[in-house]
Amino acid sequence: MSLNSIGDLAQTLMLRSQGTRIRMQIDTLTQELSSGQVADVAGRLRGDFSHLSDMDRSLKRLNALSTAAAETRLLADAAQASLETVNQAATDLSDSLLSVSLSNQAVSHAQASVEARSALDTMVSALNTSLAGRSVFAGVAEDQAPLRSADTLLSGLRDAVAGQSSPSDILQAARDWFDDAAGFQSVVYTGSDQSRSPVQVSGNDQVALARRADDPVFREGLMLAAVAALANDPALSLDTTTRSAIFEAAGTGLLGTRDRMVELQAEVGDAQARIEKAQTGNSMARTSLELARGELIGADPYETAIRLEAVQFQLESLYTTTVRNSRLTLVNFLR
Repeated sequence: MSLNSIGDLAQTLMLRSQGTRIRMQIDTLTQELSSGQVADVAGRLRGDFSHLSDMDRSLKRLNALSTAAAETRLLADAAQASLETVNQAATDLSDSLLSVSLSNQAVSHAQASVEARSALDTMVSALNTSLAGRSVFAGVAEDQAPLRSADTLLSGLRDAVAGQSSPSDILQAARDWFDDAAGFQSVVYTGSDQSRSPVQVSGNDQVALARRADDPVFREGLMLAAVAALANDPALSLDTTTRSAIFEAAGTGLLGTRDRMVELQAEVGDAQARIEKAQTGNSMARTSLELARGELIGADPYETAIRLEAVQFQLESLYTTTVRNSRLTLVNFLR
């Protein structure tokens, strides 16, 4: 009877080769278990990557849309908060001016002008709101504040109304200056004359936050607050009756801007609702695609864990065999 055997060196190489193969299987199964995806994608798809490519492309587009929607929602929230601040400042100032207009006391007039100046500062600050370095009301010029300081505004307006004595003339001169391209537009407004472009927030919806700080409703509110702030300015030398008339006209005008401000808030609120709806739709679409992708190239965790345990047992058995072989000697064999 003939015996077939291999030498010690060949046996060592064979055991080492088997150990390497088993360790590679363990690495592959461990990777599949942790990632949830088969290691051999080409084998699973039989070389046809068309469906997988379509899914990956759709997922990338959904991720981009989700990012755009999230950024736009932050801008919309900031815009809504700013509009609320401007509206509240205009409302409070309107109530105060209408109340003071009934009094001819110089102390009340001085206080009204102080309140008007405070409201003007609040409005300018709210319209200069920025988020992560992006101005909300500057149009496409997002890198800069859309309005210069209230001091700059009052200085330019003071020159525009100088020499006017009647309330109607003062208000008309102020309105002309705010509407003049060489007035408010060049002296105070530093934003762009181009509104922000609509943003694609889902596959079939765009949202535009196009309002700028030079919008007519903002100009009207700023103009009325600024005129009231200048009513008690010594440089204009207005009498008590004229100041009272200016306060009354400014207070009444601010009541009108309040309704228009509410319309702007409703406009932004509609944008916020559409963004939220788009985010929900994007999330659902992404979840569906990820599930479909998992079914296409996903690794079953239960099956993978069983295979991993079996391969680990093989490796342990190989190590046991290797240790036993290393202890074999001719004396022990002859015994």
